[in-house]
Amino acid sequence: MGSKWRKAKLALGLNMCVYVPRTLEDSSSSVGPAGRFSDADLLSPSLSPASRSSDCRLEMPTTPTPSSSGLRLSKHGIKSSKRTCAICLTTMKPGQGHAIFTAECSHSFHFHCIASNVKHGNQICPICRAKWKEIPFQSPTSDLSQGRARSNPVAWSHDDTWMTVLRRLPSPRADAHRHISTLFHAPEPGVYNDDELVDHQPEVTDTSSSTKDVDDHSIGAIEVKIYPEVSAVSNSASHNNFNVLIHLKAPITSRRQNCRINQANFPSISRNSRAPIDLVTVLDVSGSMAGTKLALLKRAMGFVIQHLGPSDRLSVIAFSSTARRLFPLRRMHDMGRQEALQAVNGLISNGGTNIAEGLRKGARVVVDRKWKNPVSSIILLSDGQDTYTVGSPGGDRAHTRTNYQSLLPISIHRNGGTGLHIPVHAFGFGADHDAASMHSISETSGGTFSFIEAESVIQDAFAQCIGGLLSVVVQELQVGVECVHPRLRLGSIKAGSYKTSVMSDARMGFINIGDLYAEEERDFLVTVDIPIDGSSNEMSLLKVKCVYKDPITKELVNLEEANEVKILRPKITGPQSVSMEVDRQRNRHRAAEAIAEARTAAERGDLAGAVSILESCRKVLSETVSAQAGDQLCVALGAELREMQDRMANRRVYEASGRAYVLSGLSSHSLQRATARGDSTDSTSLLQAYQTPSMVDMVTRSQTMFFGSTSPQPSVRPARSFPARPQPR
Repeated sequence: MGSKWRKAKLALGLNMCVYVPRTLEDSSSSVGPAGRFSDADLLSPSLSPASRSSDCRLEMPTTPTPSSSGLRLSKHGIKSSKRTCAICLTTMKPGQGHAIFTAECSHSFHFHCIASNVKHGNQICPICRAKWKEIPFQSPTSDLSQGRARSNPVAWSHDDTWMTVLRRLPSPRADAHRHISTLFHAPEPGVYNDDELVDHQPEVTDTSSSTKDVDDHSIGAIEVKIYPEVSAVSNSASHNNFNVLIHLKAPITSRRQNCRINQANFPSISRNSRAPIDLVTVLDVSGSMAGTKLALLKRAMGFVIQHLGPSDRLSVIAFSSTARRLFPLRRMHDMGRQEALQAVNGLISNGGTNIAEGLRKGARVVVDRKWKNPVSSIILLSDGQDTYTVGSPGGDRAHTRTNYQSLLPISIHRNGGTGLHIPVHAFGFGADHDAASMHSISETSGGTFSFIEAESVIQDAFAQCIGGLLSVVVQELQVGVECVHPRLRLGSIKAGSYKTSVMSDARMGFINIGDLYAEEERDFLVTVDIPIDGSSNEMSLLKVKCVYKDPITKELVNLEEANEVKILRPKITGPQSVSMEVDRQRNRHRAAEAIAEARTAAERGDLAGAVSILESCRKVLSETVSAQAGDQLCVALGAELREMQDRMANRRVYEASGRAYVLSGLSSHSLQRATARGDSTDSTSLLQAYQTPSMVDMVTRSQTMFFGSTSPQPSVRPARSFPARPQPR
């Protein structure tokens, strides 16, 4: 009877229901059985224009009232075809070579999409969350000769039929401890060397930039500027700890290369050439990620997948109590994107949090790969605390801290001696993650730590990160600093977390920086002791050389013409103006040192002392030359220090958000790279000081592209979905 009724509905077109969620205030009547919006409601990363028609509306929840804790989305709905597959988001019509499956809940999908979804452990309807008694089963005969499941099976005997190949689900087991998805039980290879072949021959055309020399500071070469603290020092006086600022700015694009990319197919990829990336995402799918968190993570991953190019490769690791590689490094061409979307959409949340196991699998993907793209990185996201390796966070904190190193495999340690440099960009999600462990992972690997306080901004945080990773123009950058005057010696080199070294005679030093994103800037302060010297009216202090690798051509680039800084040595000097550039960077270092000192005090339990340290630093900054001149960096530093003081008001506030906010700030300052920083707007200008144009562009895309539409949508600041920060008592 059910089958006949289904056929009748198909004949009348009644099975194509229009999904119109109610407002968030009415969510009690519009959510699924678990009391929340379904993952599919919030996913949908890339509806194509071809899949939209005027005969059906897909409306998103309207903007909530200020008291609502949900995600604010645009009131502007977009139209979608009644026959759009909710998994791959493409047109679903009979007669196009795609078998179509209609479930017992009357929702329909491409057969190969829903079969793949089920294969990845999802046994409920992606739209209405109904539990199916019968599921689509893709038989082995539909596999390719290589043994991989078909992504586009067209060789059905009747390609325009609505297929229903079913496998009866077994009755639920009585074992209450069985909480791990079947997704985690499929066999995996012993060695992860099954990665897809990289595209070694991108289509390249020469442009005018191909004839430019390396001293062109707009395209193709690093821009180097050197600023002395003051322009003149009396020849009858010495000056200890004299500051010299070395300013670097990465080029807009790599030298001599310009790729022709089909902008119609890949509008998100710049016409300028860039280095392809191997990206491994390690995603927490533990039980605490259930509901809206997981749905927003899926949508954020959809954004990432959409903005990777056909030469980029992606692999996804999902972890809870154990970890599972969903698919090997696969190029993000049309088929790769479709399979990646299907795998991500099939994620379900359950189990505990085993970060170490997830990172071990992620590191294996990178280490075992047979082929390599020029840029490699790991993105780690977790909303919990690892209880399998580190132990309970309520235990001995000093002992727990020593175990943080064990979370990251030695093979991808920044100074592990393996020659690999695979940064882990860690994202702490919500108020319950272990910020200290996530910061330790990122710091040890050379990556950044971001604090996502409001769950609704996860896509923006990912967008900022990949905006940088997809614009690497410099690799293995090393800066050499050499004393020119024979009596000059190097003092200190302030370079944050970048490794520095000084020769035994203190005449030469080095800074190992690594990768730079397009137009990314770095500032380093070098101190020297200037001796009394009346032999000349001018003194040469330092010269700077840069050596780095072009990520596309693999050529080693030397800036042979050394940049040199000089000062005047008159008998008498008048009033000296301190260099604004040097002063503002000195203030940045002061603030970073104060934040680190305050963090140490806070971890000892001395929150009052931590607040006092930050307040003293704010007072010192306010009296400096650059602050008095209204320098925006100094204003932003003061706002950041004030925000940290508020988040150290008491132990409850510090544990909820203060520690994560402080550590994400330390990560940002030590690397001079943008990180996501809570949900505060006070430090916006400071964050933008580290943002690159490519990061800003990608975040703008995230905030304005609605369900994959390229037309701008109203930009709305997301509301907080986590409980508000505890207020000081």
